[in-house]
Amino acid sequence: MRPKLVMQMIEDKFMRVLLMFDMPTKTKKEQKHATKFRNNLIKLGYFMMQFSVYMRICKGLSSAKASINAVKMILPPQGNVRVLIITEKQFDAMEILLGNASFNERINAEQNLVLFNFDEKLGDYAYKESSQKSKDTESQKSVAKESNTTTQRPKPKQPSLFEF
Repeated sequence: MRPKLVMQMIEDKFMRVLLMFDMPTKTKKEQKHATKFRNNLIKLGYFMMQFSVYMRICKGLSSAKASINAVKMILPPQGNVRVLIITEKQFDAMEILLGNASFNERINAEQNLVLFNFDEKLGDYAYKESSQKSKDTESQKSVAKESNTTTQRPKPKQPSLFEF
């Protein structure tokens, strides 16, 4: 493949920035630095995967690198911070040996982030409907055909903060 095509493919993929850290917290000043660092990570779009392990989902490698550069600007004076960029495929291959996926991991899954898919019929991007929504629509159509009456549209449910 040509290098330009390879770079385009990398930029089209979701990447995960995995950030791991240990901060000293013996003194009040150290605790303040550690708390400020964690709060700044959250402001930058990171979420806690587990204690001292934070993650951010980025669209493409350049976005992931920009995210790391932003973290470099907020580093505390002491501690140990490591970062790793992994693909969605690598993240999905991770095994949970004990416990379950955290709430943050479940709501930040890739399928919740993809809002548009390429529609080959239209030749353009279209809003992605979840498979459940399309199943509900099909079942409503079949019920309407069977009853041969006009049905009222159901009231839309209140959207959740975590649904797209």
